Amino acid sequence: MAEVGHESSRESRTETLLEVTVRRPRDVAGAREGGADRLHLVAETAAQPDRVGTSPEPAVVSAVCREADLPVFVMLRLGDSWTTTGGELARLVGLAESYLGGGAAGVSFGFLDANLEVDEEVCGHLAERLRGVPWTFHGAVDDALDPRRAWRALLRLPGLVGVCSGGSPQGLAVGYDDLLAAATDDPRVAALLLPGPGLVAEQVPWLVRAGVRQFHLGPQARPGGSHRADVDASLVRSWRLLVDSTVARLGGRPAVER
Repeated sequence: MAEVGHESSRESRTETLLEVTVRRPRDVAGAREGGADRLHLVAETAAQPDRVGTSPEPAVVSAVCREADLPVFVMLRLGDSWTTTGGELARLVGLAESYLGGGAAGVSFGFLDANLEVDEEVCGHLAERLRGVPWTFHGAVDDALDPRRAWRALLRLPGLVGVCSGGSPQGLAVGYDDLLAAATDDPRVAALLLPGPGLVAEQVPWLVRAGVRQFHLGPQARPGGSHRADVDASLVRSWRLLVDSTVARLGGRPAVER
């Protein structure tokens, strides 16, 4: 369990949010001890995973939630496509209910239609069936045909608390400028944005200046960026300190000492 001081810091912190991807129960300790605010749980696979991941088994969700003393959001995705069918959608609702029953605090999903637009019907259906459950839209947004139109659609969806995006299918290494411009131009985008794939430290000050206060860590939290390595507390803490000190320096409320 986390130390009381760490838990108190999380409760008093409202300015920033650091989300860390975990894949197995033994990842939890590193994320928690490093100062993560939320865990993003995806399935552990033997092969190199794609940049989004798929749904884990309910037993894994329960095990991770038992280890964690902070919110766990679980991936809802059964295949490697951004689209879904009616039968698959029903399975996703059932999975989500199982995850929530196992202790999850929220879910992560995202679907595009055949025209590579945000599938508002499917996403809205899931949000409605899971009414009151917070959720994030994952990196499918980066494959949308028109990013501006995609963001307008996302802003209409209920219950959405974050959008994990790298601004491009290739992540922030390619999409950073466009994503920064979108956050700068619209405070609603900045408030929802979870800059994710490919985030590097040098980008954090500029994103903070644009109003971004949520950040997502994937490989950055693991030694060598390897999914085979466990989440490392020292790596997570370095990002925790970077984000909090940057927000404090650039005009946000002083970050709470962790």
